Amino acid sequence: MRILHILNHTQRLNGHVHAAVDLSCGQKKLGHETAVASGGGDFDPLLTKHGVDTFEISHERRPLTLLKSLWTLFSLARSWKPDVIHAHMMTSAVLSWPVSKLLRIPLVTTVHNEFEKSAILMGLGDRVIAVSKAVRDSMEKRGVSASKLEVVLNGTIGSVREGPRNSEPPSVRHPAILVVAGLHPRKGLPYLLEAFETIHGTFPEANLYIVGDGPYKDQYREQAEAQSSSGNIEFLGGQKDPFKWMAAADIFVLPSLADPAPLVICEAREAGCAVIGSDVGGIPQLLEHGEAGIVVPAENAEALAGALSTLLADPDELAKWKEKSQLRIEYLTVDRVARETCEIYDGLRRSFGKLALEAGTHT
Repeated sequence: MRILHILNHTQRLNGHVHAAVDLSCGQKKLGHETAVASGGGDFDPLLTKHGVDTFEISHERRPLTLLKSLWTLFSLARSWKPDVIHAHMMTSAVLSWPVSKLLRIPLVTTVHNEFEKSAILMGLGDRVIAVSKAVRDSMEKRGVSASKLEVVLNGTIGSVREGPRNSEPPSVRHPAILVVAGLHPRKGLPYLLEAFETIHGTFPEANLYIVGDGPYKDQYREQAEAQSSSGNIEFLGGQKDPFKWMAAADIFVLPSLADPAPLVICEAREAGCAVIGSDVGGIPQLLEHGEAGIVVPAENAEALAGALSTLLADPDELAKWKEKSQLRIEYLTVDRVARETCEIYDGLRRSFGKLALEAGTHT
């Protein structure tokens, strides 16, 4: 099968880019011909290394640029001849839809950021992949036909993005609590800082490490510096390989206020952390609804402090939840994501073939 993925860019900072890169490389590993058309970025050399073709198509939202990009994509699809076009963001879907109709190529879209209002545009796909059951339910409520919607839960194990997992973890002070997240309100960091301040008096030896960057970093630093626990909080900035920090940590926390199916949960489980996540989006599903990690209410620093205290107060309890993080972890592989996605392609292509046959019968 020939699969053409369309996305805004291939820069490292976006989770949807990581998922699309993993998917295209995973499908290539399965024996398919894959290509990525985007505005370009960090991952292009990696894609090329793994046999994925790369093409440049600007996604800049200016009318003349988009018209030019539409023609570029049409020409690419006509010459490269994909069996399926797979769009991963809203602009990608808008560009891909007329091309798919003109050339009669099935269009698949993946909803990575369901919380955005414009995510409804992903309904342009002939099949719409939701990265968790929560995203599927949300898109159906917003008017996308249930017959179009499919769920393929995110997975990262076996990703080629970060290379071998055996690099030496950094030195940290234990017990080490880690969060890996963009520093903006959706990730809920203020609630974690508040929770850490609450437990600091009882567990003064605990340390909080924050990996990530974003527009609110100065505001969050100010909040941390105002706390009595500030000496035990370290901002590490964006890291090229956050997994090594997960491998060093005892507890991983993701206090998001909205999160469709965060890849860092899969990675933290792979690293063997005890995991705490908020009850939003796909986080409960990624944590086996509380069997593989502790699920707490979002926007609730008190509940978060309670979960942290439970783990810090008893080494056996901490060890138990580290072990629980491995429950059915084999489901969180890139290979499984690639296979399930290709099965959706196959079903869609059979539907297209049937429609074409019926159209030919009636002419």
